[in-house]
Amino acid sequence: MPPGREDEGPVAAARRRAEALWRVSAVAGDAPRSPLRRALRRWARAAVEPLAERQREFNAASLKLADALSERADAAAAEAEAAAARVRELEERLLRLERRPADGAPRTVAAQPAAAALPDYFAFESRMRGSTDDIRARLAPYLDDLRDAAPVLDVGCGRGELLALLREAGVEGRGIDADADMVAFAHGEGLDVEHADVLTHLEGLDDASLGGVVATQVVEHLPPPALVRFLELAAAKLRGGGVLLLETVNPLSPLALRNYFADLTHAQPLVPETLELLVRGAGFGAVETRFLHEPAERLRPVELPRDAAFDEARAALAENVERLNALLFAPLDYAVVARR
Repeated sequence: MPPGREDEGPVAAARRRAEALWRVSAVAGDAPRSPLRRALRRWARAAVEPLAERQREFNAASLKLADALSERADAAAAEAEAAAARVRELEERLLRLERRPADGAPRTVAAQPAAAALPDYFAFESRMRGSTDDIRARLAPYLDDLRDAAPVLDVGCGRGELLALLREAGVEGRGIDADADMVAFAHGEGLDVEHADVLTHLEGLDDASLGGVVATQVVEHLPPPALVRFLELAAAKLRGGGVLLLETVNPLSPLALRNYFADLTHAQPLVPETLELLVRGAGFGAVETRFLHEPAERLRPVELPRDAAFDEARAALAENVERLNALLFAPLDYAVVARR
């Protein structure tokens, strides 16, 4: 049995074993030296080889059938996953309609660029960003940064996934969002959320009144003057030792840039060095940058014969594959975490 690869699953391993064994033969081993044995070998081959050929044809047909069934099963699983995601999205949109207020309030109070330019920003976000369960799983690691940071203000809180996590952890938190549908959805979850513009809301708070300010997938929506002002206000409203947590798209990732440009309300991508510099300029210290959410896709190492003559080529190929992975499949997001 040929050695398997560490990254292959049980189906791939079974396929490799089948490929190694399917070519059955009527005879095996070295040719005998005795004339009598050679004659018996020729007779055995003539008698058994037709059966072996039929067995090889059967094995080849079986492998093709197994491959076709495996492809169909993979396609069916992908279709089922896509259908389940669509059902979750429709359920959220129906909840949004049930919770939408009928008072004629503006759909968004965002300044520039306005989400109102899109026909249905809630549906857009549900499709592009993911379900509430997906977002909760992505935001859960931030709880360790926020357990001692109450009260926490979640800026651009959306459907309230982080606020729900904070509530479950016993951490006081409230949120604001510019989109009325997002606010109505969060209200339906029993969360403390206000329909407000971020700068206006922060300007109305007392200085040093917050322990944490969080903005996940928000700063890329703010034009430079609004972004600088937001960071200044966050610094003023946080008490000493308070935490600022910003998550945004990583423009060093080509895959992430696709998602960035899919949202027409984005103002500009922010490379990590730029955002870190702005945060420090606003008065924060102990700034940490974390790269998050590595894509599943990666280039596989190139396999070469285990011969000394290929050692140099093998090392060069491995290095180049690693470089390409770092460039093409960089983490999709990053977070800047800073202390006041």
